[in-house]
Amino acid sequence: MILKPISTFGQYIILMGRTFSRPDRMRMFFKQYLNEMVSLGINSIGIVLLISFFIGAVITIQIKLNIQSPWMPRFVVGYTTREIMLLEFSSSIMCLILAGKVGSNIASEIGTMRVTQQIDALEIMGVNPANYLIFPKIIALMTVIPFLVIFSIFAGIIGAFFTCWFGGILNVEDLEYGLQYSFQEWFIWCSFIKSIFFAFIIASVSAYFGYNIEGGSIAVGKASTDSVVMSSVLILFSDLVLTQLLMG
Repeated sequence: MILKPISTFGQYIILMGRTFSRPDRMRMFFKQYLNEMVSLGINSIGIVLLISFFIGAVITIQIKLNIQSPWMPRFVVGYTTREIMLLEFSSSIMCLILAGKVGSNIASEIGTMRVTQQIDALEIMGVNPANYLIFPKIIALMTVIPFLVIFSIFAGIIGAFFTCWFGGILNVEDLEYGLQYSFQEWFIWCSFIKSIFFAFIIASVSAYFGYNIEGGSIAVGKASTDSVVMSSVLILFSDLVLTQLLMG
């Protein structure tokens, strides 16, 4: 039981060593890279915007209802909403959601290729399957994830304004002042840095579970589930460490 996690970590390191090598054909790599950016990133914009919009609206309502006090400045609602969106939701929580959507997709795709012996065929042809299949996914997700963070932040802020325009729970002027109050640019960079680390975790861990699958088609579903669970745990742990390092 003690040796299994060590063995798994060793296999993961070996796989990453094979993954991060110079591609044999750069033209093919860039083609795969662009395709993965569309598949993993651009196709996820919709769910990112939708979830962030409603979360921004709900956060604004909850804060207004729970900290309402004559002694509390009204702009605190906008200030708190901004801090939550910048520091945690748009980077950490959004990446947890993407681990379910993107991570399961990567694990099932590579796992299906393993089950149908396509990866074995690549090895027979002299192609490094780890580099050919995994490397473009990791680089593509690490490239596009900061843009998803930006979209998430703006969608959350628009959701907050939506509750003020149509819900009437707060004056728009107070919300706008709170969003601008004591703004620190470093918080945005913290979100970008954390999201890049989380993107690497999602892509590499999901690829590992798909690449090392054993069994038939049933094992593909198990590998997909395991990849989401492990990615989520590692994201939460990394969030704790990175927050302490970047904000401490």
